[in-house]
Amino acid sequence: DRCPKNRNKNADNCISQRTRLKLTHKRPSKMAFSSSFFRLTVFLVLLAQIQFLSTVVAEEVRVEIIQPGNGPPITTSHRYTSHVTLYIENTSNGSKTKAGWSTRQSDGATTDQPFTFQPGVNLIEGWTEGVLQMNEGERSWLHVPAEKGYGERPMGNPNGGGFYIPGNSDLVFDIEILGKEGEQEL
Repeated sequence: DRCPKNRNKNADNCISQRTRLKLTHKRPSKMAFSSSFFRLTVFLVLLAQIQFLSTVVAEEVRVEIIQPGNGPPITTSHRYTSHVTLYIENTSNGSKTKAGWSTRQSDGATTDQPFTFQPGVNLIEGWTEGVLQMNEGERSWLHVPAEKGYGERPMGNPNGGGFYIPGNSDLVFDIEILGKEGEQEL
């Protein structure tokens, strides 16, 4: 301390170096700490919500209509015939790669061989969710995320000879619902 004991310690010329540091470098108050903590907490909660929403959106089945159908909506009560071509979707760039399964001669099948199905019976979850958004006669791209497709399980033959779907693949079905089994013209 540079000031004599009897002098006023608050005088400009008698302030110690330690006092100067205390005056210029204040610690944050408890209120400032609480406010920063609150802002950080709000930020982390919002970040978690954004990540959750992006996960939810990624797990949604999406139907993209190519040609509308004139028939009634698809239900779980009937069996339907359809033409289908399966693709693996690269969601980062939107490209599609044929997976080797089609019922259309124009897409590689030996002949046109319609596929018969009943929504909810022995199908992947995404197929059922998607076709229940369609009408008879409709042709659509059915985008199915891996979680609602085959998940982590690979399907088919990786060495050729038929179709192959690697694990964790997002799928796209080019599906045309011809009508109820036995009621439509092929």
